[in-house]
Amino acid sequence: MTIPLFDLSGRNALVTGGSKGLGLAMARTLARAGANVVIAARHAGELEPALASILAGTGSRGAWLVADLARRDEVEGLARRAGESLGPIDILVNNAGINRVAPTEQVQDADWDQVLAVNLSAPMILSRALAGPMKQRGWGRIIHISSVFGVVSRSGRNAYSSTKAGLIGLTHSMALELAPHGVTVNAILPGPFETPLTAAFLADPAQNQWVIERVPMGRWGRPEELAGPLLLLASDAGSYITGTTLAVDGGWLAQ
Repeated sequence: MTIPLFDLSGRNALVTGGSKGLGLAMARTLARAGANVVIAARHAGELEPALASILAGTGSRGAWLVADLARRDEVEGLARRAGESLGPIDILVNNAGINRVAPTEQVQDADWDQVLAVNLSAPMILSRALAGPMKQRGWGRIIHISSVFGVVSRSGRNAYSSTKAGLIGLTHSMALELAPHGVTVNAILPGPFETPLTAAFLADPAQNQWVIERVPMGRWGRPEELAGPLLLLASDAGSYITGTTLAVDGGWLAQ
């Protein structure tokens, strides 16, 4: 009886940063649930094989689009091109993110501006472009991928933590605005996950130990462990959930 609640057949989704890591895993989850999926990232050479792996074994359609989310014009163009590729976007997953590590007195303006553009401005621009049509159709899902570092932090993560905390604030505000129109807005806060971007941490015994000591479950997460939380928030199963932040972190924030 509950299975149809998670069925995304006929829905169209856009996942930024969908060519690898968490974005790839989440796009695959949506496709397996029946959604058609557009993935976006900067490199065509990564997007094409990623989309093939996402759609394999599903009946879903898909498309990939090259976009530099640090450039406002390309973000605005992405919203338009995604709709042209598959049809109106019902599910937006703002996953793309970057990090620049530096102590406060050494933060460079260019680095700060780039992290802000990709991690916070791009989600706002895409949401702004797609929220109106979602309201008109009376159904939509906007899911921001924040981080546990939007709640806690670590030395040198000034720009990253600022933007991830900003996504939480954006989630709350947007949820209030869109709730009367059948559009939900939520944030997922991943903890440490095994991805290409964290490979260097995993390979460094000291860094790996720092992470393990902070996770009550005593291990890194696997990308596929985001499937359940994402599907809940993206489907009719989560129709009464909006404005929330869901930590998927092995217990990190419970301490």
